Amino acid sequence: MGSELCRQIIKFQPRQLVLLDVSEPNLYSIQMELKHRAGYQRYATVLGQIQDEDLIDGVMQRYKPQVIFHAAAYKHVPMLERNPWQAVSNNIRGNQVMLEKALEYGVGYFVLVSTDKAVRPTNIMGASKRVCELLVQSYMGNGTRMMAVRFGNVVGSSGSVIPLFREQIERGGPVTVTHPEVTRYFMTIPEASQLILQAGTQGKGGETFILEMGTPIKIAEMARDLIRLSGKEPDTDIEVQFTGLRQGEKLYEELITEGEGIVPTHHEKIMVLKANGDWNGLGTQQAFRNQLLTQLNDLYTTALLHDVQGIRQKMKQIVPEYEVQNSTCVL
Repeated sequence: MGSELCRQIIKFQPRQLVLLDVSEPNLYSIQMELKHRAGYQRYATVLGQIQDEDLIDGVMQRYKPQVIFHAAAYKHVPMLERNPWQAVSNNIRGNQVMLEKALEYGVGYFVLVSTDKAVRPTNIMGASKRVCELLVQSYMGNGTRMMAVRFGNVVGSSGSVIPLFREQIERGGPVTVTHPEVTRYFMTIPEASQLILQAGTQGKGGETFILEMGTPIKIAEMARDLIRLSGKEPDTDIEVQFTGLRQGEKLYEELITEGEGIVPTHHEKIMVLKANGDWNGLGTQQAFRNQLLTQLNDLYTTALLHDVQGIRQKMKQIVPEYEVQNSTCVL
């Protein structure tokens, strides 16, 4: 998603584009694409972690960005169920550092790329992204227009099911689906990126934008369609095998949760959540932020101990709608 945002943004000929990534191969790949395929030269590459405050200070001081699109996150649900401290460090702490640095250095716009898994989360990944949305709300209104954009799966993104299905079909099967009734929302990477950019221009501060994802698709039917498109017959030439829901997975995803009122925008595919006027019952934004930051400090301490159950319990305190599930870890 971050790479596609770069492809879309250079069409508007920004004075400079700063690419920050922890993955050396991914950073090199988008750098070479911008330079050789797109002919765009005004970029800078920064290899490092968003949790590295000294690094982010240096980037802000040197490049003085006007807009930040924050797409960095670990997002593989079962992997983060087994390694929840990484969701805390990378997804939540990294987001907090970027938000605080955006305020400190007077960045004009901050756009968080969120996910439908943040709605009534049943996994650490979704809960961590919901916390990121709460952080955006807690810091809004201090000079930087901050907003989140929430949407479902994007076709062909890292970890997407479609490349896996194609690989399984090429091997002759079986094609593995978790459950016969599992459904997901899907959107192409270019369309999602374009809508993120458009939502970012509409934000006044503190909004959570929802992208219209259409009708959810049954994954089993998608698998069978891909088999047919390859010239084979599902369940005859290539077996469709059901393996059971993975750790933290839902049968279906949602884009809004109970009590979240949405209103349309002037764009037919973008909606926006109404702001929570009572600040989670605390009355003021300052009280809400103070409580959230206190809870996060406890969460960070617990994550440093690699305490799986402790992380889940702390996350539940911050996101009460988080449905904690028992799962294994690597340690």
